[in-house]
Formats: sequence, structure tokens, C-alpha cells
Amino acid sequence: MTKLAPQNMTTSEIKLELKELTKNLAKYDEEYYTNDAPSITDAEYDELKKRALELEEFLNQTDLFGNLVVSKKVGSKVKNGFKKITHIIPMLSLENLYNDDDLKEFTTRIKKDLALLPNETFDIVAEYKIDGLSFNARYENGTLVSAATRGDGTIGEDITENIKTIKDFPTQINTTLPVLEVRGEVYMSKEDFINLNKYQEAHGEKLFANPRNAAAGSLRQLDANITKKRNLSVIVYAWGEVSEPKPWNTQEEFYKYAKSLGFPIQPIFKICHTYDELKDFYHKIESERHAIPFDIDGIVYKINDLNLQKKLGFIARAPKWAIAHKFPPQQAITIIKDITLQVGRTGVITPVAELDPINVGGVMVARATLHNQDYIKAKDIRKTDTVVIERAGDVIPQVVEVKLSERKPYTTEFIMPTTCPVCGEPISQKKDEVALRCTNPNCPAQIKEYLKYFISRDAFNIDGLGSSQIELFYDKGWLKNPTDIFSLIQNHKEDIEKLEGYGKKSIENLTTSIENAKNIKLDKFIYALGIFGVGSATAILLANKFTSIDNLKNATFGELIDIYGIGDTMAMDILNFMRDETKINLINELTKIITIENPEKIELDETHPLYEKTIVFTGTLSTLGRKEAEDIARKFGAHPTSSVSKKTNILVAGESAGSKLDTAKKLGIEILSEQDFLNIIGKK
Repeated sequence: MTKLAPQNMTTSEIKLELKELTKNLAKYDEEYYTNDAPSITDAEYDELKKRALELEEFLNQTDLFGNLVVSKKVGSKVKNGFKKITHIIPMLSLENLYNDDDLKEFTTRIKKDLALLPNETFDIVAEYKIDGLSFNARYENGTLVSAATRGDGTIGEDITENIKTIKDFPTQINTTLPVLEVRGEVYMSKEDFINLNKYQEAHGEKLFANPRNAAAGSLRQLDANITKKRNLSVIVYAWGEVSEPKPWNTQEEFYKYAKSLGFPIQPIFKICHTYDELKDFYHKIESERHAIPFDIDGIVYKINDLNLQKKLGFIARAPKWAIAHKFPPQQAITIIKDITLQVGRTGVITPVAELDPINVGGVMVARATLHNQDYIKAKDIRKTDTVVIERAGDVIPQVVEVKLSERKPYTTEFIMPTTCPVCGEPISQKKDEVALRCTNPNCPAQIKEYLKYFISRDAFNIDGLGSSQIELFYDKGWLKNPTDIFSLIQNHKEDIEKLEGYGKKSIENLTTSIENAKNIKLDKFIYALGIFGVGSATAILLANKFTSIDNLKNATFGELIDIYGIGDTMAMDILNFMRDETKINLINELTKIITIENPEKIELDETHPLYEKTIVFTGTLSTLGRKEAEDIARKFGAHPTSSVSKKTNILVAGESAGSKLDTAKKLGIEILSEQDFLNIIGKK
């Protein structure tokens, strides 16, 4: 509904609407800042706030409703259970602008307030607005003594022990300043966010809507051990209380100083001088944001010179010398045609929204996960609803809102079934889990999904057996378990020959592929077993550590957690798998049919330049295949990953390297050519 302009409203009408707005904004602030569980999108919140500020400004009454006054309010109250820390210098927030006209107005106002001539310029720092949780960390004589969230701007939550668990955040710095407070953002990369939600969903635990909520929920834990497991990252971009004189006079100089002390700083920023430069930087980053390994929701502009900052001062809850330029949300509106259910190989039942296909941020989306019954209930999602789809973290399509005003009459609430939609057996729910599971080990859906997993590229890699063939052969009774694959042609060749698309040549190819699969490397065999949480990279680590499947069967908890990248939970999942009689019987049956190629025991050279380095390969390598290069890197103690992040140490760029190379340059990561890599590993 279009709102009336304030000048067309009576004072009573304005006060009534403003009172309702401030009440609702306080509720949404608590959801976002205190509970890390917002019920509306950022764009919706921003619209409400803009309206409230418009009404406040018109009334010219900044203390109309005490604590609820929008122009003075920052953040929300401290979460129950946390100790409180008072900020000596308040942590203020930034005003927002949303389009190029707003940006033009900002630069014009700055010039006017500084009494500059039309052709005079000034330095403005343009940098990422990282979407995370703000913090203040206090150092006394170089030692970290406390850290706190923004809270309500004056009082924050004590997160000292939690922030110490973040790998790149120093607890000791080499500074002569008796007191130094640094401020910044704790965030989670897109890759870590996806992995965390996969883990949460598989364990029936709460799913996070986006990386910001995941980072906030992970940092604000009463148990710091939980925070430690969540792979959080941090950057520093400002300061609080600092002993005088400060060793910097500009924002740019502060970044250099902070970096010299070991603090992670903005991975990219630019000194601009004009409106056009700021606008060009904003639109360039907006077009590239999909390639940035973490979420940003805009650009922040700051006057570089501290003397000019002081001259400009503050208004209400925000500085006049800085502002945030928000990106438009990557959302679209479509209709849910149906809600279907998927049964995964571990039995977890996942509801899926089947959508009228829609373009969201340049990607066509036809399906969106609905996660679980609690997610559907909280948003009251129903078949035929008109919904808002958002690519959370620029990656995962999800339903963020139902347009209730457009709901068709007589729609009914979606109810999860009490029995498996495939096998009809009862569904169970473990204590303290959200996920519903089919616990029938003979459920056709679980078996089919596992068989598809078993023959996939990173496992036995059997060409000629795809998802549709697995479905067909299972339904005909020819495949019931993995061992059946290796006798498929022997037992059912004549039957397969009668199927459409299976001529003599295709059967010969399938036969060859199955025979070739009988010789498999240990890491691929481990991956094919389907141990929960063990992907291809972890399987390689296990293979290199234990060198045989028998050794892995007898692994101890201590041996497992001693491996890079394996924590307590994954170690227990591996141990439980190896204690399951059914799983051991499968391993024993398979080892009668196949030959496992065990790796040689690797003795690592800790002085090698690749040792303990996180490395990414991108582009086309002319001498080595991607997998071969990664395997070689592991032999020298490196840890290959598929995506570039702040934790990446080296990027090896082949021909036609794309966005990963651009991201690595922005993050200041060491970049090697293929020949550089060959020189390091001794292949000239």
C-alpha cells in the first residue's frame, strides 16, 4: 500500500504510524541483533526504517517515544546469558543510501559542510560492507583483554573467549599503545556457510538463513568450543578507544598500521575523489559480488582524513563522514506449483518447493529447498502460494517470504507425512533434531540414492550407469546393493540388450567400465562407502594417513582428530561407521570382488614451501590434470581446496583462469603460474 507523504497527514496520524513503526522495528531489531533469526528481509526492514526516519524528520521530534526513537536507536539489547561490556566510545551504526541519486546528494552535502569550492576534491575510502556481526576488541599493552558485540551501541555481549577461537585474530600484538581498541566484522565464507548448513540439516539441527546469521549465531555461543568449530573469519576496519597520539591520521594509514600488527583488514578498498569514481567502484563491485567468497551487502564510503571527519562530526546515531551504499536484494517473486518430498541416502526427508521458473540474480531457479517442517511452519508456506525467492549467500535459492495478501482461498496448511513417502514405513525424529528420517534401511529411495553415490565420479566412477539407469535397474530388481553392480552384465546381459538405447557397443562399454572399476584407489573406496561427512578431500586425508582399509577399520579417536580438517564430530561418525556390523559386512564383501590400490606412506618435508599451505588450482593446466596437481600438492603437505577464500595461501592459475584469479588478486593471495608450481615440486 502506498503511504501518504507526511505533509498530507495530520500530526496525530503521523504520531500513530510512527509509534507502530518504532514498535515493530524494535521487534525486528531484537530478532536480528539478539536472536540471529530475522523474520523479514533486509530490504523490507530498510523500507520500514526509511519511512520511520521520514516521519521523524518531518515532525522534528527526536525524543517522541523515548527508547523507541528510530534516529537514536542502534542494534538491540544484550542476549540473555552473556556478561555485559560497556563501550567506552559508543559503537554507532551508519546511515544508508540506496541509489546513485542518494550518493550524489551525499557527496554534495559533504562539500557543502566542508565549505569546498565546486572543483575541490577530498579523499574518500570506498570498501566492502561485509555482512557479519560487528565487534569491539580491547588490547592493553598489546594483550587482548576483552571483546564485545555492538549490542545496543553502548552495552555489548562479552565474546572474549569466543573471538580467541578465530584462527586469524591475534590475542597478542606488538604495539607501543597502552590502550588500543579495534573494531570490525566477524563473518562466515559462503563455502563454510554451505558446509555448516549441510551438517546442520543432516543432524536435524537449526538451519541458518544466510552467512550473516550463521556467523552471528556461531560467535554468540555461551560455549566457545562451538564457536571454534564454525570456521569464522574476521576483518578490522575501525577503532574505538586509543591512547593518544594515534599513529595514524587517515583511514588508509590505520589499515596499514592494523595490518602491521597482524589484523586482517579490508581485502580491497579504493581511494576515490569524485562522485563518478565512487559510483563506478560501487557498480563494478556489485557486478562482481558473486565471485567474492563471502557475502557483502553494499559499499561503505568514509572520509579518509581524520581532521575532516572531526570537522563533519555526527548526527544522532551515525557519523556524517561515513555512509553505507546498499546493494539491491537478489530476489524475485514466483508461485509454488507443488511441494514434493525427497528422501536422501541417509534417510533425511527434505521438502522441496517446485516453482514456476524465475530468474533470480541472473540464474534460472525452478526449485527451492524448504529444509524441514519447522521452516515450513514458521513461514506458513503452502502449495499455490506466491512467494519471494532469494539466493541467500548468492548461492542457495530459498523461500524467504509468503505474499499472504495474494494467497488463494481454501489453501490448506502443508503437513509433513507420518510415513516415508517412498516405502511407507513410519518416520522417526531423534530427540533434539528437526529432521524427519526414514529409518528403514531397505527403503528404495535410500538404496537408490546410495547406489548413485557409489558409482559417482569421486567414487567408483562407472560410465554408462547414471541416475536414470540406477533407477531403472533397481526397479527391475537387478541392483539391490553395491556388490550387484559388479555382476550386473554377467547376470542380466540379455535383459539389458532388450532395453531401448542399449546396443552391442554400449553394453561393451558398460562392461569395460565395470571391470575397470574393480581396481580402485583407497581414497575413492573410502569416499564410496558413504561415511557421513567424509567427502573426497577428507577421504584422501584418511587414505594417506592409514594407507589401507584394514588400518582405517582399527583407527582410534586420537588418530583421527590428529588429521588436518577432522574434528571431534567427524571422528565419531567415522568410528561409528566402522563399528556397524552391516557396514563392515559390505566392506568385506566388496574387498572379495575388487582390488584396492593403497597409497605409499608419505613422509612430509616440513621445510617445503607447500607444507601446510592451502592451495587452489584454477584454469586449464597444460602439463598436469587438476586432480593430478592436487594429489602432488598433498604429497608435499599442502591442502587443496576448490574455492578461494581469505584462508587460501596459494592460487595456481592456468590458462583462461576466471573469477577465482580475480578474487585471489583482490585478497592479496600469492599467485603462481603452472610453471612456478612445477618448479616448486621439482618438475622443470
